[in-house]
Amino acid sequence: MIRVLLVDDQPLLRSGFRALLDIEDDIEVVAEAADGQQALILAREHLPDIALVDIQMPVLDGIEATRQIAADPTLAGVHVVILTNYGLDEHVFHALRAGAAGFLVKDIEPADLVHAVRVAARGDALLAPSITRKLIDRYVTEPLRTETRARLKELTNRERETVVLLARGLSNDQIAERMVISPLTAKTHINRAMTKLHVRDRAQLVVIAYESGLVAPRER
Repeated sequence: MIRVLLVDDQPLLRSGFRALLDIEDDIEVVAEAADGQQALILAREHLPDIALVDIQMPVLDGIEATRQIAADPTLAGVHVVILTNYGLDEHVFHALRAGAAGFLVKDIEPADLVHAVRVAARGDALLAPSITRKLIDRYVTEPLRTETRARLKELTNRERETVVLLARGLSNDQIAERMVISPLTAKTHINRAMTKLHVRDRAQLVVIAYESGLVAPRER
């Protein structure tokens, strides 16, 4: 069962999302929060698999709530998916850097919402390569942190190759086929890269791949 925490200051939107998700046999909405501070309390209480978090909220916004969730070891299993009205913008990019697994536009089709929750629960990033390129190209204004560059050097050639392929949008199965390895080995390479780079989600691996130059933002 995929456990979901809904975080938005609009009760009507929360009700709508709950109605869509609760009818699924494998998804359960365990709690709702109206701001980021309440979200942190409920996340620690319920330990959801997914937190659907609005960016703009009172008390504590979605970006800071994401950052605090990502920094809390007790919430390591919580995948944050950002909700936005505006699609690609600087807030989305900063949320991804803060630790979000991806983002969804609030007018998403019901079937796509359910699919996205399942994808995020598997630990996959909700980031199409084309979207990632636009975000990185538009909003990266500072160099990659020195410690991250140092950690990149710790990656083996195979781990580095899996990160590049992941950033280009390939799934575990596609990465395995490209590298002539098993999907389990591909997943192991990705998990080891995440550990070495001190990131909690594949989305952060994708961002680092573009920021570091492993994959060029304008690459086709």
